[in-house]
Amino acid sequence: MVPKEAHQYIGVVRLLHHFRWTWIGLFAVDDDNGDRFLHTVVPLLDQNGICYAFILRTAKRTFMEELINMLHRFIRKIVFNNSVGESIHFDKHRELLADFDVTNWVTFSNGSFVRLKVGRLDPLAPQGKELTINEDQIVWHRSFNQVVPLSVCNDNCYPGYSRKKKEGEKFCCYDCALCPEGMVSMQMDMDACIKCKEDQYPNYKQNHCIPKFYTYLSYKDPLGITLTLLAFSFSSITTLVLGTFMKYKDTPIVKANNWTLTYVLLISLLLCFLCSFLFIGQPGKATCLLRQMAFGMIFSLSLSSVLAKTITVVLAFMATKPGSRMRQWVGKGLANSIVLSGSFIQAVICMVWLITSPPFPDKDMNSLKEEIIVQCNEGSASMFYCVLGYMGFLAIASLTVAYFARKLPGTFNEAKFITFSMLVFCSVWLSFIPSYLSTKGKYTVAVEIFSILCSSAGLLGCIFFPNCYIIILRPELNNKEHLIKKEK
Repeated sequence: MVPKEAHQYIGVVRLLHHFRWTWIGLFAVDDDNGDRFLHTVVPLLDQNGICYAFILRTAKRTFMEELINMLHRFIRKIVFNNSVGESIHFDKHRELLADFDVTNWVTFSNGSFVRLKVGRLDPLAPQGKELTINEDQIVWHRSFNQVVPLSVCNDNCYPGYSRKKKEGEKFCCYDCALCPEGMVSMQMDMDACIKCKEDQYPNYKQNHCIPKFYTYLSYKDPLGITLTLLAFSFSSITTLVLGTFMKYKDTPIVKANNWTLTYVLLISLLLCFLCSFLFIGQPGKATCLLRQMAFGMIFSLSLSSVLAKTITVVLAFMATKPGSRMRQWVGKGLANSIVLSGSFIQAVICMVWLITSPPFPDKDMNSLKEEIIVQCNEGSASMFYCVLGYMGFLAIASLTVAYFARKLPGTFNEAKFITFSMLVFCSVWLSFIPSYLSTKGKYTVAVEIFSILCSSAGLLGCIFFPNCYIIILRPELNNKEHLIKKEK
């Protein structure tokens, strides 16, 4: 009446798992039964992550084999309950379906021993729950100092490391490799490190994922505060310049300029400085739609006004020559047409942008390790560069006309100032593109704001400060005689 061995194998596997013993030795009888045992148990151990260090074959025994064979066929049909109420019966393979005890042999210094039942193996229990162990009743051998002995091939790989197979060794023997950058392992003896979720990043020990924090150019950020103060300061200065020109509108130096274009240019520059505020703060649907459109439209208005100013200066000089037919072109009509047509073309480009692929709020989770960049996705990069390209065309056209008109007489010397202003403008925006492409997060937005402020300040300073200097600090030069004298 030999119990079914397969259940013992499962029980042994559960027992090894319970104590985390993965490095063991195997003993088997040196006969067919031993071969069947090894054929069965070795794959079972492999499937459950347990390795054997050696296999030792012992002398052949035939008693059990003979006992299984002098067994009568009718015994297979016997079913009864033993004294403790357990059902005793055999299966079709003539093997006894019975529980097993887990026994602890407690030895003493005088050589005596006692056997204690510390657990039970129930082959009919649900899978994984066949074994029950009462660890409090276990008495370990004194050589183990009453501590559960270790039986592993090597130390565990702790979180932050993954297992790396040793060539030529069993799978229980492995090295521990530090997780690659950007990956983590959060449990012991992980076969491979894993990536954190998109909105998380590894800590410095690479054993835990930390939530990324959201970042954008905020009004509370030192960089945001600096740019806000600059935008506010330039807006205030532009307002003062506009007020100065309005106050002294009847003086010769103001009359010498086209006052309509002057006011349009000053107001558009004021709006350029103010549109910087659309780029600061958490991006939303409205601000993403407005910021680039407002930037493109307002700057095109400014540059169209500068171009109109430059062409008007050239035509005004040519109209002073005797018999010139250019007088019919000098006037508000031409200047207004240049401003309107220049702004209209940019408006068409922006409308196409809005219809085909409008900007929208977006989150960039991959560019920075520890941050989620809250930003405006431009929708179409090509349309954004079309807006910049058209602004560049207006700037180059103004620079070209102003450069050839730079040596006009004193009354028309505004062309010199426009030349300098366009040089500043073109320099700023030429350096903007590589800077814009090489930065990430809030610094990308900061580069664009800085370019807006610098180019607008260049226009304001080069075109209007010389006149403000004469109006406020040298009023004695603000007269017709001086202008005529300079022209001669």
